[in-house]
Parts: sequence; C-alpha cells; structure tokens
Amino acid sequence: MTNILALRKKAERMSREAMYDIIRAPLITEKATALSEKNQVGFKVASGASKFEIKVAVETLFGVKVLGVNTLVQKGKAKRFKGRPGQRSDVKKAFVQLADGQSIDLTAKLS
Repeated sequence: MTNILALRKKAERMSREAMYDIIRAPLITEKATALSEKNQVGFKVASGASKFEIKVAVETLFGVKVLGVNTLVQKGKAKRFKGRPGQRSDVKKAFVQLADGQSIDLTAKLS
C-alpha cells in the first residue's frame, strides 16, 4: 500500500519535461479515431510508465479530466531487414477515458 502512495506522490511532482517523455505520440489509426466517439484517446507511451503517471501527464498537458487509463504492450514482430532476421521493438499503448463533454484536439499545438 505504501508503494502505491509513493508512486502517486512521485507522479504528482513530475516536471513537464518528464510528462512529455511519458506521452510519446498520439495513436492515429482508424480504431483509435473511432474511439473518440466514446470519449477515449489513444497514445504511445513510455514502456516504464504507470497508469497513474499517464493519467497525471494527460490531465496536466491537455487540461482535461481523466476517468480511467487502460494500457497494453504490443509485442514487436519478427521481420527481415535487408535479408537478415530482426525484431521490431515492443510498443506500449494507453487508451485514456475522458470525462463527458471533454476532448483533446490533437492537431492543436501544446503550450
């Protein structure tokens, strides 16, 4: 229990630079844009980021109220690069549920 409280306090004291390191990029796919009808937004996030850190970063950077965060790790595919076998990197994704009436305009510039 104390470990969870320590993680929350650490997440609340993050700098804006650390928040930008957690939120890497928005997900711009057909499925991710279809989720906007359900007040959800998808992001690529740092592999070591916790759900609470993601929640604090999105609330601070975009000025919205986050109700919940779901995360998943997409495992890298085995591919061939110039004829040699290789492995793509794993990618962690976060789907953020926003409060009713709130949205994030991903085309606008962040302040």
